[in-house]
Amino acid sequence: MQAVEFHEYGDPAVLRLVQAETPEPGPGQVTIDVAWAGVNFADVKARAEGYRVDALPHRPGLEVSGRVRAVGAGVDGLSPGQEVAALVDSGGYAEVALARAATVFPLPAGLDLRTAATLPTVLPTAHALIHEVGRLRAGESVLVHGAAGGIGTVAVQLARAAGAGVVYGVASTDAKAAYALEHGYDAVFRPDRFTEDVLQATGRRGVDLVLDPVGGDTLRRGLDTLAVFGRLVSFGNASGAEPWQVGQPELYAQGRTVGGFSILAFAQTAPQAVRELTERALLAVSEGTVTLPVTAEFPLAEVAEAHRLMGGRSSTGKLLLRVAD
Repeated sequence: MQAVEFHEYGDPAVLRLVQAETPEPGPGQVTIDVAWAGVNFADVKARAEGYRVDALPHRPGLEVSGRVRAVGAGVDGLSPGQEVAALVDSGGYAEVALARAATVFPLPAGLDLRTAATLPTVLPTAHALIHEVGRLRAGESVLVHGAAGGIGTVAVQLARAAGAGVVYGVASTDAKAAYALEHGYDAVFRPDRFTEDVLQATGRRGVDLVLDPVGGDTLRRGLDTLAVFGRLVSFGNASGAEPWQVGQPELYAQGRTVGGFSILAFAQTAPQAVRELTERALLAVSEGTVTLPVTAEFPLAEVAEAHRLMGGRSSTGKLLLRVAD
């Protein structure tokens, strides 16, 4: 089979298309004939700096859609030929991917493989941020960093469906701001002055929920935008800043809460909860509550171009690799 791997860390040029041995499923595992693979910022960080890489060479790719090729011992509810989406530990950029059965999801009626490939990381993450961790209530206000990205595009739709009173976004360019406004945000602010803009827009009250994939100074400043009893949910560290701790002085005086979520970590520690979360989230797609635009797609052989676009921070929506017809 063909697969993409890198033997050293570096720019997109280190990605290689290679001939590799086709994996076979072990107990509790499934192999998938991949049709589409999602491209995520975590893949870029893996290639550039070794994020979540145990050893080299490494095959990137965390989410795929396709058809079940074979199932291992002890796997129930999945069968060869079945159309599925899957969250994989790595190796999604390949013609055949290996996945744990617990993170393989049969597609509901009407959901095509191309659309399904956009969902395994983005959709359950956004759902958890709005509902399970963020606990948004009707009438509350939300601030979403990375508003023009995949999670930002889904989060605003889920927030609207949950009855949010107002949803603000943060985006780094005019083009991204325009995209975010088109997809449902009430206003979009710049990263360098979002704190002041939020307080001005809310009459100094602040917002009830902040969703932050950036970390570092952005996370610290996000606390200053919270209303009384506000919640901040961290779901990434795109800034690459050192981990930062928040404690009593920042939280007690205003009754604020800080939470966190990572679909990749969650899948390792609570796979059954991931399945239940994803099944709930997929209903939002099958019912038409959520759509996620594919803004660019590339054949597997042009994976470096996909990484250049993602790494340049100019992409919006979702990027896909086309693996098979």
